[in-house]
Amino acid sequence: MAFNIFTNIVSLASRRVAGWLLVVGLGLAGFGILIITYPKFFAMLAAVAFFLAGAAFLGTAAKIYLAGRKLKKAFDKDSDAYRENVRIHFREQLDESDYQ
Repeated sequence: MAFNIFTNIVSLASRRVAGWLLVVGLGLAGFGILIITYPKFFAMLAAVAFFLAGAAFLGTAAKIYLAGRKLKKAFDKDSDAYRENVRIHFREQLDESDYQ
């Protein structure tokens, strides 16, 4: 015995999905026709987008390098000041009296 489940909700959902697929398909087809019609314009548009993305990456890399350099300078300056008059003693054997 087969059960056929069909409601208005399923019908409405499938019609909305079909509508979205129609809109996206028409948009992509139109965009493809524009690219075929004006290839130089879209090539220039893509080149500008890649150039801006590359410039953003270069700027971010420069900021990271400069921040690291600044941090290293600050660390080197601070590390010299803290090492004045510091004595570190190492013992080869621990005395039991240290724990009492």
